[in-house]
Amino acid sequence: METDFYRIKRLPPYVIAEVNAMRAAARASGRDIIDLGMGNPDLPPPQHVIDKLCEVAQNPDAHGYSQSKGIPGLRKAQANYYERRWGVDVDPESEVVVTLGSKEGLASLATAITAPGDTVLAPNPSYPIHTFGFIIAGASIRSVPTTPDERYWDALEKAMSFTVPRPTVLIVNYPSNPTAEVVDLEFYQRLVDWAKANKVWILSDLAYSELYYNGKPTPSILQAKGAKDVAIEFTSLSKTYSMAGWRIGFAVGNKTLIAALTRVKSYIDYGAFTPIQAAACAALNGPQDIVEKNRELYHKRRDVMVEAFGRAGWDIPAPPASMFAWAPLPPALKEMGSLEFSKQLLTHADVAVAPGVGYGEDGEGYVRIAMVENEQRLRQAARNVKRYLQSMGVNSSAA
Repeated sequence: METDFYRIKRLPPYVIAEVNAMRAAARASGRDIIDLGMGNPDLPPPQHVIDKLCEVAQNPDAHGYSQSKGIPGLRKAQANYYERRWGVDVDPESEVVVTLGSKEGLASLATAITAPGDTVLAPNPSYPIHTFGFIIAGASIRSVPTTPDERYWDALEKAMSFTVPRPTVLIVNYPSNPTAEVVDLEFYQRLVDWAKANKVWILSDLAYSELYYNGKPTPSILQAKGAKDVAIEFTSLSKTYSMAGWRIGFAVGNKTLIAALTRVKSYIDYGAFTPIQAAACAALNGPQDIVEKNRELYHKRRDVMVEAFGRAGWDIPAPPASMFAWAPLPPALKEMGSLEFSKQLLTHADVAVAPGVGYGEDGEGYVRIAMVENEQRLRQAARNVKRYLQSMGVNSSAA
């Protein structure tokens, strides 16, 4: 019997899983591991959202199949969010679909619009679903940089000139996971104009829209003139409202892409549990003070982490957005590589981080640090890292 399945053969070993397995084993042995590896929020959702979930779950009629594209009230709530946040008018019926988190939405859209042999442009380094969602669907990936400078545009032009078949899809993700880089609306306008000229669909992952620390609210690509002609955008309640495990996200934008995603989803799922969708409505329509509160909390964690790790001897650039820091390996240990360095931190400092190489070959030399522990734990992590670095001959700054 055949066991070497076609799509499984296209998936390399998941590098980050190796570190995750080590972390699980360490915790099972009783060690106190400070987990800065996974972007799993440690904060609770707003209480009124939990209350709404419980209220609707008490209704005997709320436990049947839901709608795979999302209940009308939730699609309308997301449309209102786009109008309120970005001044973008979207039709909740034809331009919004509810997804089981942005990750599922990206993967389902890849299935909907990709034929074996298609070429897709994806950032490197990138969140794995941005590439592997399309690889699973049979596409080939051509990498482009994440840094939005002229090298980025040069890479796009070369890709269109020298790739056969010509790329049909471009994925963008700002604020970036893992690099935390950001762009402005001018960048998106140039990108939309380029996509129209080259007949390329744009898939924008905006999962970290509300976690920005430079005083400049994150733009949406749909604010750009003509964006809905070529673009679809994915957002999520996971980080904005600390609802990661609830698996609620959205796709908004181009009607053709929304229809394709909706059709594929209709064959795959019946949508999220109705009480969860009702609670998501409460999150989007209710008090929004939690959004600013979470932003301020992550901002404080960022500052504590950068300062404490810097005094420990590891200089980390302050990320302008997201819940991650993209940290270059200490120069003295750079030759170790990101995977081995991550293992060393776990083994000798009881600190888990994500090796940069797990996000693509251009992620080598970096690790991703998630700000998902409180300030006290971040300082403890820095003390542990300091001891490890000193044992390796890396001097720390004065305390």
